[in-house]
Amino acid sequence: MIGDNEILNKAVALINQQSTMTLATYSKKGVWAAPVYYAFYKGLFFFFSVPETRHITEAIERDQASATIYSFSNTWQGISGIQMSGYVRHVSPSLTGIQAVKAYIKKFPFTMDFFENDQAPDLESFGKRFRVKLYRFDPTLVFYLENQIKFGFRTEIKFNKL
Repeated sequence: MIGDNEILNKAVALINQQSTMTLATYSKKGVWAAPVYYAFYKGLFFFFSVPETRHITEAIERDQASATIYSFSNTWQGISGIQMSGYVRHVSPSLTGIQAVKAYIKKFPFTMDFFENDQAPDLESFGKRFRVKLYRFDPTLVFYLENQIKFGFRTEIKFNKL
């Protein structure tokens, strides 16, 4: 059988290979799902979003959200992904915020194309340029699933081992 460390490594590899996380929220209006580009840093998922969007307002108001990340597959054997529940928080300017922006730019170098050569792509410049803020999804429960291991295989993982 596959060990916990190997599962964690597979999960982190999948997270680092993918670019989009679907963030799901709910309110009296019903349920909602929104794709966001993310950077995975220190067990958290950092993303930029407009503060007034439905997924941000509902996640903050309800203090809970769920998220999925999965790889594309044409067969049932190829299905693999991450299912999570947790919460969303605004990231204020801090060392963590700076490091998260660096991780985001490293993962998505095309973001540099939106800035002038002499403009530093920091939290303030992202906010001014795109009317966005930096948020983080903090997972409290995480499952890794992979049908190639076994049909319906799903196991809980913990990122605090990173």
